Amino acid sequence: MTTTPAQLLASQKASLDAMLAAQYTLFNGLEQLVDLNLKVAKAVLDDTSEKVQEFITTEDPREGLTVLAATVQPSPEKFLAYSKQVYNIMSGVQSHLGKLTETQIAEAQKQLTEMLEQVSKYAPAGSENLVGLIKSSLSSLQAMYDSFAKAARQVAVVTESNIAAATAATLDAAEESSKAGAARANRRAAAAAPAASA
Repeated sequence: MTTTPAQLLASQKASLDAMLAAQYTLFNGLEQLVDLNLKVAKAVLDDTSEKVQEFITTEDPREGLTVLAATVQPSPEKFLAYSKQVYNIMSGVQSHLGKLTETQIAEAQKQLTEMLEQVSKYAPAGSENLVGLIKSSLSSLQAMYDSFAKAARQVAVVTESNIAAATAATLDAAEESSKAGAARANRRAAAAAPAASA
């Protein structure tokens, strides 16, 4: 029942490895977010530069106003794509951390079961009922944890499908809104053109 230095060292190494794996996962997620944000910033700069160049070179005022309106109008499709990528990164980090946690819980349960077996070997006569009660409680706790973990995984799947459906509906609504906004901008440009030429 006593812990040997080798067992203690192995336990500490396993704990350190788990901590490092969690830190690596978090750092990797942060790195992905920074990379995504840099790519988005570069794309915004490129797009803005292109639109400004296009605006400067237009000769028709209506066309210039249309280009200008398109430059300042946010793109819901791009925002939703960005949001989806952020969600995927965060979901991957959370999933990996969940797997690490499950591994740690399984290892802790294994160690607790081994310790309980050692205790039961050296327990005084008449304590079998107490050891059986502890084993039964441990089994019940494990079953409860398994059902919670299963429910959490099901919630994650349902949430993922709901997000996909909401994203599709939002993209459809954004496309309709974008078309309506473009039509308004064209009407304004058409109305402003005669005033500008007068």
